[in-house]
Amino acid sequence: MSALSELYGEIALCQQCEIAKYRIKVVPGEGAENADILFIGEAPGWHEDQQGRPFVGPAGLYLDELLASINLKREQVYIANVIKCRPQGNRDPLPSEIHNCRKWLERQIELICPRMIVTLA
Repeated sequence: MSALSELYGEIALCQQCEIAKYRIKVVPGEGAENADILFIGEAPGWHEDQQGRPFVGPAGLYLDELLASINLKREQVYIANVIKCRPQGNRDPLPSEIHNCRKWLERQIELICPRMIVTLA
């Protein structure tokens, strides 16, 4: 089992925030574990919460188009979010939620060791 897979297991057990009570699936991230480029979004949306995968809704279609325009595929990059659970009503994450998830994102960055980090808004 890879270090990222082990981290996913830890994330799935996290109950530090109220939003963990309402999530359907945790959304840790996905992609190449040795990716040169890491894309980071803010938080999972409804579609992501249903599937447990980042950027699978309308924003994901746009991201796929963006990647294709620079001759990249999802399998070549890594995609994650700042927080790993969907905030109710798709609201912006609270500072406390960002703080609680920060360790997960920092660990992902350590393990993937990307050459470039692209933040998405």
